[in-house]
Amino acid sequence: MDQFLSPLIRIGYIAALCFLLAVALTPSVIKLLKKYKMGKSIRDAKAAPVMSGLHAAKAGTPTMGGIVIWVSVGAVIAAFFYGCTFFGSNIACNFNFLSRSQTFLPFGAFFAAAIVGLIDDYLNVKRIGPKGGGLRVRHRLFSYTLIALAAAWWFYTKLSWDSIHVPFYGDFALGAWYVPFFAFVIVATSHSVNVTDGLDGLAGGTLLAAFGAYGAIAFSMGKYDLAALCAAIFGALLAFVWHNITPAAFFMGDTGAMALGTALGVIAMLTNQPLLLPLIGIVFVVESGSVLLQIASKKLRNGKKLFMSSPLHHHLEAIGWGEPKIVMRFWVISFLAAWVGTVIAMVDRS
Repeated sequence: MDQFLSPLIRIGYIAALCFLLAVALTPSVIKLLKKYKMGKSIRDAKAAPVMSGLHAAKAGTPTMGGIVIWVSVGAVIAAFFYGCTFFGSNIACNFNFLSRSQTFLPFGAFFAAAIVGLIDDYLNVKRIGPKGGGLRVRHRLFSYTLIALAAAWWFYTKLSWDSIHVPFYGDFALGAWYVPFFAFVIVATSHSVNVTDGLDGLAGGTLLAAFGAYGAIAFSMGKYDLAALCAAIFGALLAFVWHNITPAAFFMGDTGAMALGTALGVIAMLTNQPLLLPLIGIVFVVESGSVLLQIASKKLRNGKKLFMSSPLHHHLEAIGWGEPKIVMRFWVISFLAAWVGTVIAMVDRS
């Protein structure tokens, strides 16, 4: 029991510390974003008539709120790592969870994706770039694909991973195909989370469910540092959601959504449970799937739309569902799916 409680208590403290730090940082970050006019711009009525009409009042709300999450997590990681490495603090060493085998790669990918997202957000706010500002879609996908391929290469060559776990079946060897599969998981997850980030609190709440699930799975596998990273992100994300629910004080932005999606994908691979990700992140799958269906419908049906607007949450808004109702129901679905996915992982292990 003591062996179980000790890492659990450690993880709880880490989550609480990230939550408190994010809570403390948030007012200053919001003030800074407002000072430098880092407000969200809504797409014009010609390009997106439905969304423009529904969200016109949100124009000017500060974006790049994801800074709060990755800065808080990064600060806690740095404090414990350097406190242990350079000062030999027993407390720092006991709480340090930056390890080569478990957390170095997901945190590195998380941070790299956050920087790319931050650049994209800045260009978008300042309207620098084509079609109203921001990186071109192909440049954005290229950047995240590079991050994903770098992570895949590390797994394949440094950690010698080339198989995925199939629940209730066992490990299935992919060989060299492991690299493109890994990259696909990361890019698809980060893109899907970004698509979901369209209503106040929607992406934040669904990500809480996903990181909570993978934190529990990592803990059950004895990967306590990885579980601690999930808990750290969970704590900082919880503080963000507090300020992001309707009416949102700020938005996550690409610097949050893409970074968190990238980290979630890497963590799914590190626990060797990527096949449970579509279930645990069911809302992300449905949201990105609705966009793909909309595109396919317009191309194959001479411009006819399947939805009034995509992704799905905008369609639900357009038919009269209130924003809080959509968000709360998607949260319920997310936490239920995350619970089922966690149970499947636990039963499979037993």
